[in-house]
Amino acid sequence: MKATPMKATLLIELLCEELPPKSLKMLGEKFGEEILNELIRYQLKLRVPKIEIFATPRRLAVLVPDVFSQAEDRHEKKKLMPVKVALDVNGQPTPALLKKLETEGIPASEIGKFKKELDGKTEMFFYDALVKGATLDNCLTEILAAALKKLPVAKLMRWGNSEVQFVRPVHGLVLLHGTRVVPGSALSLSSSNTTRGHRFMSTGEITLTNADDYAATLEQQGRVIVSFDKRREMVRQQLDAAAGSRTWLQDDALLDEVTALVEYPAVYEAGFEAEFLAVPQECLILTMKANQKYFPLMDGTGPNAKLTNRFLVVSNMKVADPTHIITGNARVVRPRLADAKFFFEMDKKTPLSARIGKLASVVYHNKLGTQGERVDRLIKLAARIAHRLGADATLAERAALLAKADLVTDMVGEFPELQGIMGRYYALADGEAAVVAVAIEEHYRPRFNGDVLPHGPVACAVALADKMDALIGFFGIGQIPTGDKDPFGLRRAALGVLRILMETPLPLSLADLIEDAAEGFSPALLTSECRITSADFFRERLRNLLRDAGHEPNAVDAVLAQNPTRMDEVPQRLAAVKAFAALPEAAALAAANKRIVNILKKSTGQASQTVNSALLHETAEKNLFAEVKRLTPLIEAQLAKSDYTTALKSLADLRPAVDAFFEGVMVNADDPAMRTNRLALLVQLAKLMNCVADISRLSS
Repeated sequence: MKATPMKATLLIELLCEELPPKSLKMLGEKFGEEILNELIRYQLKLRVPKIEIFATPRRLAVLVPDVFSQAEDRHEKKKLMPVKVALDVNGQPTPALLKKLETEGIPASEIGKFKKELDGKTEMFFYDALVKGATLDNCLTEILAAALKKLPVAKLMRWGNSEVQFVRPVHGLVLLHGTRVVPGSALSLSSSNTTRGHRFMSTGEITLTNADDYAATLEQQGRVIVSFDKRREMVRQQLDAAAGSRTWLQDDALLDEVTALVEYPAVYEAGFEAEFLAVPQECLILTMKANQKYFPLMDGTGPNAKLTNRFLVVSNMKVADPTHIITGNARVVRPRLADAKFFFEMDKKTPLSARIGKLASVVYHNKLGTQGERVDRLIKLAARIAHRLGADATLAERAALLAKADLVTDMVGEFPELQGIMGRYYALADGEAAVVAVAIEEHYRPRFNGDVLPHGPVACAVALADKMDALIGFFGIGQIPTGDKDPFGLRRAALGVLRILMETPLPLSLADLIEDAAEGFSPALLTSECRITSADFFRERLRNLLRDAGHEPNAVDAVLAQNPTRMDEVPQRLAAVKAFAALPEAAALAAANKRIVNILKKSTGQASQTVNSALLHETAEKNLFAEVKRLTPLIEAQLAKSDYTTALKSLADLRPAVDAFFEGVMVNADDPAMRTNRLALLVQLAKLMNCVADISRLSS
């Protein structure tokens, strides 16, 4: 009787030099995912409970429970060759069959057990083969190699005299199945059950006796928290405790990065001279976060919270006396803050208006000219949009003129992330109007998904001008985003335009904005095809935006089928469609509307716009015509007030007349005049029913 294969937890650990912090979490997750996939492929892992994935600065590891030492033997149906090729005219095996059997390791005595089955139109020989189950010892090296090959590593390294390549030099390999070391290798290393802990706080080399005890052993003996998520939570809790009544600036990306830099986190508080607080706090915050990986401390919460001269450091050392750590970090950050202060003071000596000329030498794009030429377009476009909004066009022109001037300041040259933000500070220092200064900063908004929108018509005008000019210009030179490639951020710009129009909201036509932006470029660049392509691009971004917001796809399609150009009306139209869909008459009217659409498609050129009442003979068509005439002025009045919900709900009154019409009237009558007249009635009915959205899209 065959012994049952042993089942135990499998531990795999690669001990490395310090791994790239920004990609550590992703590397750990991908490593664990691929190891699991390979174990399942070899049938050494049959169930898929939650595996444990570990990633620290110096190791990638995965813990997979219930891994078999050997997979079960299995029967596999093998296709051999066509029967007419395998047997000669006397029914004896041909040399081709015998050679095939030798290659497959199948004894010739098994020929009598082959089964004949049709494979398409060909009769084939099939063989029920017993396949021995893979053993963990024999295939773990291959599993590791396959998993490592699929890791998303942008750049590989070599070390020593070896030709081995990996993201960082590797110094140890642990392969432990329960309490047993699995023989295997990876990256020129042989497996063992020994590893190392924290560089400075560990007790020394650590022997792992049981895979299940891995995390606890590393924490107790090695002073390493191997779980990325556990370390991250420890950092967060320590930041909260250290901040006390103050607030540390929440930043998920920075929290992930510092978690990837430490194996045993400890948070300490340090500070800098209060004189640096005279520099805009955005500069100091960016300096501390980007350059030093510190968490700045604010004096409260909300948009009015002010930066203090204290910050929190996440260290990789937990010590009884952290004085040296605290003073060392304070000493390191001081020159950075001094640089920021110097840049700020020097930049203020030259007004923004005096910097505009330098933009003529800054290339925006080799086919779209310089930043100076772009500013000229933005001035005209922002003024035109401000005029449409009834805003002060002069202020919009001034804001557009100065919007890009901070690009040639020292501070933005050092910290590009501060573009617009520094423009606001410098504009206020120059005595510019507050609304102009705000527009300079906010014309970049929204910078990312979920970001706040610009405030006020002047800021909105400049923000729309900036995004529309970029979109139309790059579409004009054929730089249309494809797949996941969008080097100029045009998808983000389009979503920004849509959000500003919808959420502010602004009574602007997207079609007008496209035309306004196109006027800034030569007719040869902005063709009619380019305008259509850009409009389609906006429509698809809008579709995705609305679906991501949780709106029903059918409702979204119904509204967008009408090609709305006023984005501020889209939410109201969607709400109206949702209310209409809840009516008991909705399904029947949507189905009828779909039928009408199909009839009218087939009758292209036959339908007119005018109904001749003298040609209405059937009672059902007379009643429907009367209902259309009665409801049309009511619904038009509701549409004039943008009361889309009431307009759609009014359509419910059509249900009896529409049902009776399709039950008792033949649209495609033999009499051409009667047929044309009935089609005209359907044209008017369709126009009324689709006044807000194409409700035929609601029909499943």
